[in-house]
Amino acid sequence: MIEVKNIKKKYGSKSVVDDVSITIKKGKITSFIGPNGAGKSTLLGMITRLIKQDSGQVIIEGVKLEDWKSDDLAKKIAILKQSNHLDIKLSVKDLVAFGRYPHSKGRLNETDRIKIDQALNYMELDSIKDKFLDELSGGQKQRAFIGMILAQDSEYIFLDEPLNNLDMKHSVQIMRTLKRITHELGKTVVLVIHDINFASCYSDEILALQEGKVIAYDRTDTIINEDILCKMYDIEFNIQTINDQKICVYY
Repeated sequence: MIEVKNIKKKYGSKSVVDDVSITIKKGKITSFIGPNGAGKSTLLGMITRLIKQDSGQVIIEGVKLEDWKSDDLAKKIAILKQSNHLDIKLSVKDLVAFGRYPHSKGRLNETDRIKIDQALNYMELDSIKDKFLDELSGGQKQRAFIGMILAQDSEYIFLDEPLNNLDMKHSVQIMRTLKRITHELGKTVVLVIHDINFASCYSDEILALQEGKVIAYDRTDTIINEDILCKMYDIEFNIQTINDQKICVYY
């Protein structure tokens, strides 16, 4: 598991993440939700060592984050940032192959090729594996980047707003795939997400943040609560149960 203990981050005089302590359980989907400026992406960045915390600790499976060697950490956690722009001409298969770099250092062996083919198949990319990224739709491109993360074969997968700029069909496709990854492959997925209903329908646990502080952190059915959401977003929520899922109505 991953333990976050009293982690803080300031930019100037502004506290972006303020004394956050959480435990991320293995084999689950954990979503970070909250309004803009709540500190979601900053917290994700500190947990994955992309951003240095001012104080506090992150402990991954009993080892302090700063004590992990970079090569070992890259085999343990995979990160997909919010913006992924590549200026080189790259095919889908070549992008997915990049996920094997922590293992192969650019010299692919038979195990690497098997992992690449499995990721392509899992993300339903076989039919477009030879296409270049600039020929793809937004949904196809996002699937390709997640395929790269999957090929990395890490235990923990961190995604910063993976549904950005995707339509409803492709958003559902991505979230269903993430659910499969946890159930079938035993991966642990942590993501920043804005859409409350996607968080409600696909997450096992939700961390609710506001102004850098933890409002609540619990099982999804506990967090999807009118009082918690109204307090956090400062608007009225009406929560309905449809097909055993809690759906938030807000307007």
